Amino acid sequence: MFIFVIICICYSVLMLMLLYGWKKIPEFSSENSTVQKRFSIIVPFRNEAKNLPTLLNSLAEINYPNSQLEIILVNDNSEDNSVKIIEEFQENYSELNVKLLENKPTSKAPKKDAITTAIKASKFEYIITTDADCQISKTWLKTYNSFIQKTNCSLVAGPVALLQLPGENTNTGRKHILRNFEELDILSLQASTAGAFGINRAFMCNAANLCYKKEAFLKVLGFSGNTNIASGDDVFLLQKFQQRKYPIGFLKSKEAIVYTRAQNNFKNLISQRIRWASKAPAYTSIFAKITGITVFLMNVSLVIAAFLVFLQLINYQTVLIIFLIKFNLDFILIYSAAKFFKRETVLQSYFWSSIFYPFFSTYIALKSLFYGFSWKGREFKK
Repeated sequence: MFIFVIICICYSVLMLMLLYGWKKIPEFSSENSTVQKRFSIIVPFRNEAKNLPTLLNSLAEINYPNSQLEIILVNDNSEDNSVKIIEEFQENYSELNVKLLENKPTSKAPKKDAITTAIKASKFEYIITTDADCQISKTWLKTYNSFIQKTNCSLVAGPVALLQLPGENTNTGRKHILRNFEELDILSLQASTAGAFGINRAFMCNAANLCYKKEAFLKVLGFSGNTNIASGDDVFLLQKFQQRKYPIGFLKSKEAIVYTRAQNNFKNLISQRIRWASKAPAYTSIFAKITGITVFLMNVSLVIAAFLVFLQLINYQTVLIIFLIKFNLDFILIYSAAKFFKRETVLQSYFWSSIFYPFFSTYIALKSLFYGFSWKGREFKK
């Protein structure tokens, strides 16, 4: 029981640090600054015919001079009519500088290869990436332009939230429960991401909303050294920028939120989370390793304790206290993010999600250590 208490104390300190970091970052609002920065928007895609129209329509509505941006879409061996959709978009919006490239994977990380291909073809000084299943705001580039002018950051991570589709708030049943669970998880990740930036210990970011200097990307040799890992086109780049001591920042602004679609079933959610977790062993940041180990031990200890209580091998009171400490600390952190994203209503599902999450997290962590995963119709082995 003593070890459970020690883990709980470590976890509590970690959560309080991340909460402090989240609070420390001021919310940013784009100013009436002049347009100075030029952006190459890069979107790798594979079999995204259902999602591309939403993304492309939002890209067409960006409130930014067309001469200061380009859109580069990289086809990663799609087997549907994604390419046709983009070609039609190019015809309908000829005033936009839209490039369609073909990816030729040269490593075990096809997405990294696609981004590298796009960067080689890009002509502007700032790279900004998003995903094909996303939707961006009109003020997206305007806000990045203002933030970079103010901070001169070489890498900027932006906020990501789940896309709200018509009728989702009234849905009931299994799909709605899954969606709420996923959203709470993402809110937790967003708060943790920003919190780590806030205490100068950044170790996570999301390629769905990530901006960096092209020159800096080339100086750190891009994704070289990490192409044996399928995911991580975001965090490994962040690590390289930190090693070079390039200035980095988190853009805590509602005007820069990128919205991404929820996973449509539990199997896909598990596969996505395993993909995300699979890169953790390759983290170079000590804080990242400590965080990962602490969170894993907290969750796995609760799972073990639950079974021990069930078998009447330990007293349930201490386990209940530890759970309640985690329950409340997690709630405060998630509530902070939910308030920022204006998604407080999803907290109605927090109670049952907090009970299920330790089992979910433990399963994901263990499976990511020993098994591969499938994603976008491809199998990635360990």
